[in-house]
Amino acid sequence: MPEITGQEDVPLPLNGGAALAANVHRSSGAERLAEPADSPVRPMTKRWTEQRWILDNVIQANGVDWDQPRTHYWNAACGLQAAPDFARIRRRVHKYADIAPEFADMARIREERACSAQAAGELVTAREGYFIAAIHWGAAQWPIDQADDLNRQYNENKRDCFTRYSRLADHHVEPVWVPFCGKALPAWFHLPVGYAGGRVPVVVAIPGMDSFKEAAVALYGDPLLSRGIAVLAVDGPGQYECPLLGLFMTLENWEATGQACMNWLLLRHEVDPQKISISGRSFGSFAATIAASNEPRFSSIAVSATCFEPGFHTIFEEASPTFKMRFMFMANIGDETAFDAFAKTLTWEGRAEKIQMPFLCIAGGADELSPVGNAIRLFDTLAGPRRLVVYEESRHSVGGGVSSALLAPNATDLSANWIAARFDGLPFPTERWFVSNAGTIATSQL
Repeated sequence: MPEITGQEDVPLPLNGGAALAANVHRSSGAERLAEPADSPVRPMTKRWTEQRWILDNVIQANGVDWDQPRTHYWNAACGLQAAPDFARIRRRVHKYADIAPEFADMARIREERACSAQAAGELVTAREGYFIAAIHWGAAQWPIDQADDLNRQYNENKRDCFTRYSRLADHHVEPVWVPFCGKALPAWFHLPVGYAGGRVPVVVAIPGMDSFKEAAVALYGDPLLSRGIAVLAVDGPGQYECPLLGLFMTLENWEATGQACMNWLLLRHEVDPQKISISGRSFGSFAATIAASNEPRFSSIAVSATCFEPGFHTIFEEASPTFKMRFMFMANIGDETAFDAFAKTLTWEGRAEKIQMPFLCIAGGADELSPVGNAIRLFDTLAGPRRLVVYEESRHSVGGGVSSALLAPNATDLSANWIAARFDGLPFPTERWFVSNAGTIATSQL
């Protein structure tokens, strides 16, 4: 465990983390740091224009978590002490335009408290405050679908707070810039609590469309770190920080991401080269699958809250219009007609067939963003050992209040235990699990 110190913080420049990145990047031997796009686009869609008033009424009636439980999974990373923060935000958000300002306001409050605690020598309190502030700053970025000054400022604030947290953390955390096609992917590398040397297994963690690398590892009690597994938490092409650096979502970029992360990890003396896995949640399930299809050196892959519908029609055309706007920003495509043509290319077909490593897929039986039949079809396409777990009546974000998730194994623990078992070399049959609302698990082997 690293020693907690009161080292003086050095403010980072307000340019999307470029100065910090440049220093770390030069030491990594990469060619150069990615520069922001010369002419970032501002997406606009027909549904967004026509349905914005409906969206605001839905938020007024249902709150900030009108479509997905974002405040709950961000709160989960921060722990119970952040619950009042998120409760305050839920009370104060009444329309879409409220989201970024309310998260930013809470971020400032937490950051100020953390600075005061550090000045007073209360370093554990400071550590926790910086982490929570970083999550709030990241959440404030979520509604901003353009690479404007505000997005860059919030990103810089997020990086600054997370850097301050990393200096006080109860485990080793370091900023990483993974060399990538002449640029670099931003990431954070976490070693398990109490790491004292030797080689450990590691998981490359890919967040969802609406989340970010800083929230990928919990402040305390992280499921992977607690099992002695390191984590490389990455913003991949198109995700959060990457569009600010000119790195956008394409299938080719994601095919290259798995290789880039693997090559970086193989240079680390802490990493067991035979025990490197990849995981992804929500959009990260699709992205991790594409990455793994082009990198056979991964020892396993685990995904949940699946996005496996070729073309993404349901999430882009039937769900909240925010998803399509967000993805257009990720792909740097402002014209809706051009994006619709691009979306038709988004498929695992022709790629998943190449995956041979063990594959875990956890899906909701009532997924409203990607019908579960798509996950079943991908499962049947895979050639290697695999397990599909479907929770009855669960929506896209597997869990919540449905009985299947409450009475049966927790999906997060199930995934972490499965990954740990693969690292231990334990065998498992290729099978489907159906988790019923009674909490029972019906299995069928293939």
